[in-house]
Amino acid sequence: MLARSRLYVLVPRLHAGMPGWTPPLPTFRDDAVRRTAVPVLTAGLLPPWHPEWVCREVGLGELARIWPYDARRLAVNHSTPHAALVAAGPRWLRAWQKAEERHGGARTGRLLTDSGGALRGPLAHGLALGAHLAVHNGLVWNRLGAVYQDYALDRARLRRPWGIQHRAEFRDRLGALMKNQLVGRVQEAVRRSRQTLATRLGRTPARAEWSEAVGRALAGRDAEDRAEADRAEADRALHRFTRYEERFRADGLLPPDGRVRTTVAYDYGRAVNLARWGLSARYCTPAEAERAIVHAGALSKSAHRSWEEFSSGYALGRVLRFDEEEYGPFYEQCVLAHRLLTESEGSPLRHIPCRCTRPAGPGRLCRVSGPAAGDGSCPGAPPGSRRSASPGVR
Repeated sequence: MLARSRLYVLVPRLHAGMPGWTPPLPTFRDDAVRRTAVPVLTAGLLPPWHPEWVCREVGLGELARIWPYDARRLAVNHSTPHAALVAAGPRWLRAWQKAEERHGGARTGRLLTDSGGALRGPLAHGLALGAHLAVHNGLVWNRLGAVYQDYALDRARLRRPWGIQHRAEFRDRLGALMKNQLVGRVQEAVRRSRQTLATRLGRTPARAEWSEAVGRALAGRDAEDRAEADRAEADRALHRFTRYEERFRADGLLPPDGRVRTTVAYDYGRAVNLARWGLSARYCTPAEAERAIVHAGALSKSAHRSWEEFSSGYALGRVLRFDEEEYGPFYEQCVLAHRLLTESEGSPLRHIPCRCTRPAGPGRLCRVSGPAAGDGSCPGAPPGSRRSASPGVR
C-alpha cells in the first residue's frame, strides 16, 4: 500500500532550494521502540502551509536508496491517530525497491476528493476549474495547502514552460491568464468569427461560410505579408477546430450536433493550477492563492453555461496546444478526465452549481439555477450546510 501512496518529508525551504544538493532524510529517536526512525507523512496529514518549511515527495524506492545507515524504522504519520511504524532493515529496504518497481508509484488518472477540503462555495467552484489536471496527475482537486505535488517539481513546472522564477513573474503570468492573453490571437479570431456568424444566422454556419467570415475578419488588418501568414494560421486553426470537434462528438465530449463555443476554460483552468503551484513554490500566500482561484471561478461563471461546456472547452484548448492531431496520450488524458468529471457521482461538476441565469461581466458574480443554489447566489453554500472536518480522501 505504501508503494502506491504519496509520502512526504518536511524540509527547510533554504535547503530545498539549493541546486545540486539533496537534503538528507530527517531522523528522530523513538523511545517507545528504542530505535532511530525516519518520519514521513501521507498527503492527507500534511501540516498547514508555512513560508519556510516545504514538502518533498519521496517514494519507497527513493527512501530505500538514501536511507540513513543507523535508522531502523519508518514512522508514517508519527504522533497522529493514523500512525504506523514500519520495519526498515536492509532486507526490507530491498523489498521496498522491488515494490516500487512492481507498482510504479502513486496512481494517476483518478478523481480524488478531500472530505476536509473545499466542497461548496466560491473556493470549491474555482478549484473545480483545475480538476482536469488534478485527475491526470492523480492528485486531490479541492486541497489548497502546503504542497500541490512536490516543492521542487512545482517550482520546475513554473520555471518551464512558464518562465516563472520569482513572485513578480508569477503575478504577471497569472494576470495574463485571467485576461485570456495567452490564447493565440488568430486562433481566438477564428473562434469568435464563427460565434458572431452563428448569432447573425441563427444557426451553426457551414464550414465554407465560416471560412469566408474568417477571411473577411482578417482582411486589411495588417500588412500584406502579415495578413498572408495570419490567413495560413487561420486556415490551420479552422481545420483543427473542425477535426477535433468531430472527434469530440464521436467520443462523447460533445453532443451529436454540439460545438465548442469558447476555449477560455483552458486559460481559467490553467490560472487555478498556476495559483496552486505558486502557493506550493512560495510565490504567493494562501490568501492570495484563494483570491486568485475565486476570481477565476467568477470569470468562468460569466463565460460558461454548464460544466459540460466548460469541460469540452478546456479539453479543446489543451489538445490544440499539445496534441497536434495525433489523438495520442494528451488526447486520451483529456477524454478520461472529461468522462470522470462529468459522469462520476462524486465529481465536483455534478454537485457544484455552474449554470447562470443571466450574463455577468468579468468579476461579477452570477445567480445560479437548480436545487443546489441555496440562497440563489453562486458563491454560497446551501443554507445550514457544513464542511466535513475529516482528513480523509475518497
